[in-house]
Amino acid sequence: MRYITVFIALFFSSLGLFSQDNDNPVKWSQEVKKISDTDYELILKGDIAEGWHVYSQFTSEGGSLPSEFSYKNAGENYELVGETLESETIVEYSDIFEVDETYFKETAVFTQKIKLLKPDVNQIDINFFYQVCKEVCIPVDADFSFVLDGGTAVKEEKTIDEHSKVLSSALKIDLKNKELLGSTHKGGGTSSSLWMIFGLGFLGGLIALLTPCVFPMIPLTVSFFTKHSQKKSKGIINALLYGFFIVLIYFLLSLPFHIFDSVDSQILNTIATNIWLNIAFFLIFVFFSFSFFGYYELTLPSSWANKMDAASSKIGGVIGIFFMAVTLAIVSFSCTGPILGGLLGSTVLEEGDVAMNLSAGMTGFGVALALPFALFALFPAWLNSLPKSGGWMTTVKVVLGFLELALALKFLSNADLVGNWGILKREIFLGIWVVLFVLLALYLFGIFRFPHDGPKQKLSAGRKVMGLVSAAFSIYIVLGLLGVSSLKLLSGFPPPAFYSVFETESDCPLGIDCYKDFDEGVAHAKKVNKPILLDFTGWACVNCRKMEENVWSEPDVYAILKEDYVLISLYVDDRKELPKSEQFDFKYDTGRVKHIETVGQKWGTFQTVNFNAASQPYYVLMSPNLEILNTAVQYTDSDVYREWLREGLVNFKNN
Repeated sequence: MRYITVFIALFFSSLGLFSQDNDNPVKWSQEVKKISDTDYELILKGDIAEGWHVYSQFTSEGGSLPSEFSYKNAGENYELVGETLESETIVEYSDIFEVDETYFKETAVFTQKIKLLKPDVNQIDINFFYQVCKEVCIPVDADFSFVLDGGTAVKEEKTIDEHSKVLSSALKIDLKNKELLGSTHKGGGTSSSLWMIFGLGFLGGLIALLTPCVFPMIPLTVSFFTKHSQKKSKGIINALLYGFFIVLIYFLLSLPFHIFDSVDSQILNTIATNIWLNIAFFLIFVFFSFSFFGYYELTLPSSWANKMDAASSKIGGVIGIFFMAVTLAIVSFSCTGPILGGLLGSTVLEEGDVAMNLSAGMTGFGVALALPFALFALFPAWLNSLPKSGGWMTTVKVVLGFLELALALKFLSNADLVGNWGILKREIFLGIWVVLFVLLALYLFGIFRFPHDGPKQKLSAGRKVMGLVSAAFSIYIVLGLLGVSSLKLLSGFPPPAFYSVFETESDCPLGIDCYKDFDEGVAHAKKVNKPILLDFTGWACVNCRKMEENVWSEPDVYAILKEDYVLISLYVDDRKELPKSEQFDFKYDTGRVKHIETVGQKWGTFQTVNFNAASQPYYVLMSPNLEILNTAVQYTDSDVYREWLREGLVNFKNN
């Protein structure tokens, strides 16, 4: 468990998602105390954010990783006098590692005395490795410099060259009426989106109930609670408590993403647009799908389930019921794992507060999974109406396998779009989907079978209906490819229409003339004296595609965009490398320096610096003289967007 936690943290750290400035839950300050001409005391003080803690150098072996100091050139320029001392710590037993752990809360102070061996030494450089933890642990590898001038240490200042200063200055623009951006309008879709994601999670939980890993456990578990309790009411209460713990467990699985999001608000967006992570998701989902097809079975280590089961029997009471719920989660993983993976994947593809979305989806999944245990405990006679386990559950797994493959293709498409590879164009993507759903229809009609299918039997009415639905969906996609239908039901999922195998007049959404460079777009807007629609978008942004295909495509909205505005679309996830002459280092006000080498890094930094925003889609209306004309808008409906555009035109004409 320890190594899994550390691996996850190191993995995200390797992506550059944790830094030493305001992303870090610990703020460090330095001090040097002069004792004599050769003796000094180095003091490093950390202010730790609420809820977080940092482990001591002397925490027990076998637990979390201890803090560790490396003193550069020690023994050559200076010598250490004694060990590095620590301020007051807390000692607490860890149930996970079964050792006493020592850590700091709120404040950590480290003090080290040194004696100079060379009189001309004026700076001591150290490396400090530590873990800062909440529900997860983040490893940090930090460098500090202490200047021996008899006073406060001076931290090394990162500098950028003149070339970078010029390009950094050009990235910042002089916006007028910038205060309007403080009231970004989202169209009131956040709460409804959470309920929709909760509903999708609930649907996923209902599907999981129909799998052979979960379904047979319903009557067994309910019977256990109702028959092994002295009172019927006690059995019902225990079953309800069991259901509550199931919901709690799946909700808790989403908590690490809130921690990651609080440390770096862009972490999940980075995941969603990272080429190699999208390829990894693609491979994982393909792996999941073939497990549903019966070629192998995914299971967590059986020892986990055995330990949880033993704990539930040994402890009893409320805690014992909790461990029973954990046992269910572990035992049913082979069926629920791929479904939860799909939920995670689809949530990452959504825009907005992804951590909240994931919590809503996971809670919905847990509620659906827990519901039958509570209902059948209240009404045990209903157990007699449950259908018998059988081949229909295998059919459910195969259907899920095909759906996993369809979702996997979205991740491969993200990597293709962000990398501008031109491999998985819109027609190819949709063509593969047609093949997948035709194969699903053929399976449901009994044309071919998978290894874990039982003896061939007469097709049930349910299988026939599902086969017809799959065939109809394939026809719907074909009609969309032929231009007969608009495929609005799939908006945001396939690549955009302009990402086509056929030559298109424009690589802009809906064929609207657009500029993909801010300065070029502003120059054209000045020339034609039209207001600007600044569109911060992304190749892998699902809600961006939904806005373009469902809102921008509305005839009156389309007319306004095409005739009355100059569209500037900036892709913040474009991994295309900038020419060497346009690459530079950008220095934030915090002192952090970021190297800008891709088109997406440039426009992502441009959005953050000038608009204090980092989400997509993000729309801004401005005049050619950079006057903000209206509040910024994100994902919303066509009515709100239409009025927003019209209000911007009125404000432009009145300026």
